[in-house]
Amino acid sequence: MRALTIALAALLPLAAAAQDTAPDPAPETVGTDNVTIFTLANGLDLIVIEDHRAPVVTHMVWYRAGSADEPPGASGVAHFLEHLLFKGTDTLAPGEFSSTVAKQGGNDNAFTSYDYTAYFQRVAADRLELMMQMESDRMVNLQLDEQNVATERDVIIEERNMRVENDPGALFREQKNAAQFLNSPYGDPVIGWKHEQPELTLQDARDFYGLYYAPNNAIVVVAGDVDPEDVHALTRQTYGALPANPDLPERIRPEEPRQLAARRLTMQDPRVAQPYVARSYLAPERDSGDQARAAALTVLAEILGGGTTSLMAERLQFDEAVAVQSAAWYDGISLDKTTFEMVVVPVPGVSLAQAEAKMDEVIAEFLENGVDSDQLERIKMQVRAAQIYARDDVSGLANRYGGALASGLTVADVQAWPGVLQDVTAEDVLAAARDLFDDRRSVTGYLTAPETAPQPEVSQ
Repeated sequence: MRALTIALAALLPLAAAAQDTAPDPAPETVGTDNVTIFTLANGLDLIVIEDHRAPVVTHMVWYRAGSADEPPGASGVAHFLEHLLFKGTDTLAPGEFSSTVAKQGGNDNAFTSYDYTAYFQRVAADRLELMMQMESDRMVNLQLDEQNVATERDVIIEERNMRVENDPGALFREQKNAAQFLNSPYGDPVIGWKHEQPELTLQDARDFYGLYYAPNNAIVVVAGDVDPEDVHALTRQTYGALPANPDLPERIRPEEPRQLAARRLTMQDPRVAQPYVARSYLAPERDSGDQARAAALTVLAEILGGGTTSLMAERLQFDEAVAVQSAAWYDGISLDKTTFEMVVVPVPGVSLAQAEAKMDEVIAEFLENGVDSDQLERIKMQVRAAQIYARDDVSGLANRYGGALASGLTVADVQAWPGVLQDVTAEDVLAAARDLFDDRRSVTGYLTAPETAPQPEVSQ
């Protein structure tokens, strides 16, 4: 750690020079949650969320690069690189990053999604400078060689074996997702295809790192017992000296073509103990400055399958007792088009075809009868309460802002979202449902065990 401190101290004159010639724009304090926004001269975005109830801080770095930004044939390289970032730098030995966090009484981890990769630490507030020193160090100084790449490649292959290959539900979701997205990279699994993982190379990792891991492609979120100006000063001292990448590409993705045919798949696996039917519809994402459609779809998911009082639960689980479980969900945090999902798990003796028909009956009746006003108000109240309770979790707030900003939204969008949800009307929900439920943009899948062939009778 002494070597790291010395190395970063050497960078401070560069940071000071950058500040003198290109001062940061003025900070902006936005609405609720005590959020202050800064942008450094090198393009790094800093979001500070004050919460002085406990002397702890969550420090997160979000890169606007996930599995959907990978080059063709290198699926899984974003997640692979996430693992490799713990391998060491010029000043940190492999594994020293996490061991240092642990010695400070904190914890750290990372995760990869389609649109971003994020790294975080939760420590005592007076350890924030050290976290920023280490995180800014590995933003530009990662050291990789063939040996640690080979070792970590085996780790991610085993991770896929455990989480996907050993889970028929995960394999099924992977196949269904690939059927849903005809052209978008969202059709590739974040962890990578099984046949491409072993082919990932040192150069693949270096290329992805060199292209996307730069301050002008990063969002630093600091939430907890901090002062915004103090955090800004620390950020300038650590991240401020790092050079922007002038060759950072625009986030232009292949778009989905018109989807003109419903798709269906049946997957059989002898490990399946509980068959189920699942359906997804291509759906719009939350767009900056225009979140109304996403809000209506969020409420629609709650009405149809958000809990024990939802339409599917009341009809399929309680009134007719044809399902042991049913659900609908939608998450609009996505750079490009996303999905609206539904699932029904039938009781023994009810076929998947019968379960699907019952699910379709619920949809048809909803489209005919519209939204129950009492249920709509109850859902709005529940959503509002959930939004209020969520403000008690500063790590959750850091995740909320980081994920939204890395997916194309703004701080203002995040803070406007509760109000947008409360403004949703019954007419908005019904209009969103009529636009959504187009079979041509759907994928319906059955996951089941193979049928056991009848045994021939044996004559006595």
